[in-house]
Amino acid sequence: MKNHTLLLLGATALSLLGGCAKHDAQITAQDVDAARQEANKEVDQARAEASKDVKSAMKEHGDHADVARAKATADFDVAMAKAEGDHKVALEQCLTLQAAARQPCNDKAEGDYDAAKTQAKGMRLARLQ
Repeated sequence: MKNHTLLLLGATALSLLGGCAKHDAQITAQDVDAARQEANKEVDQARAEASKDVKSAMKEHGDHADVARAKATADFDVAMAKAEGDHKVALEQCLTLQAAARQPCNDKAEGDYDAAKTQAKGMRLARLQ
């Protein structure tokens, strides 16, 4: 009888843990969606701010160099907002994976983020020269 009770308790605990894992996966899926929505919002905000900055440079200066600088900076800001948003989404997606797959996923997300930042910086530098 004692062994049966222990088995029953063990099975109950495992089913509860399985339920928690399923619940955590659902929360993580919601987190991925929330991160994606937040990333889109931040990119939209960066685009709106970039547009204002370029229009302001055109209105105030009219100088081709100032406008080009404003456009390069605006494009850089948008690219960085996109890179940061994509990075946050990728990290949230990594959390949906099994434990063994998380670290390689995180490493890829970090590599992609570094590459996107480098590309944005290179684009800005090239356009400013």
